[in-house]
Amino acid sequence: MASALSSLRYGDSLSVVAISGATAVLCEAISWLLIYRTATYNSLRATIERHSRKLDAMKAGASNSSSSSAGAGASGSSQPAGSSSSRAKKMDRVETSLKDAARELSLSKLKSGAVVAAVLFVVFGLLNSLFEGRAVAKLPFAPVPLVQRMSHRGVPGNDPTDCSMVFLYFLCSISIRTNLQKLLGFAPPRAAAAAGGGLFPMPDPKVN
Repeated sequence: MASALSSLRYGDSLSVVAISGATAVLCEAISWLLIYRTATYNSLRATIERHSRKLDAMKAGASNSSSSSAGAGASGSSQPAGSSSSRAKKMDRVETSLKDAARELSLSKLKSGAVVAAVLFVVFGLLNSLFEGRAVAKLPFAPVPLVQRMSHRGVPGNDPTDCSMVFLYFLCSISIRTNLQKLLGFAPPRAAAAAGGGLFPMPDPKVN
């Protein structure tokens, strides 16, 4: 396939894009087989979404209570301090549960992540052997020096618009797989990213 496309104009570019697309489909198939179809993953995802909705509702209720308290304070009455303290503790518990679930979701992806990384490593080695030392595309502009170190890596000559396989493969891998995950519904829940529950979460500022 790569040799057939290479005979066409822009053949090298099409070859890299096609291989990147096929690799993205393969990686998502592996992830579905190992992770996305499991009951554990679906349960954690449902837990994250449930805690996220509950936390949003509690924050909205706290905001409304603050507004009503301000109006009551102006008229001479006030809400008990214990009520707001109890609400804050409940919100903290829900937020902690959300972070824990997000962290477990990240841990559950480690197995498929290792397999996907191995596949990407093999594909990158194949592409590197096929397109080593030649430009696979032309950029419409000269990139800034920092980007040019990657876009022109391993390409002979001094034309800054010559694009290396590494750069094109990097762009295709990010864009194709991200959009494919959204299309298939495999994108990670937004609440998981917002909760910051990764493998190495930031310390909670509330904890002394």
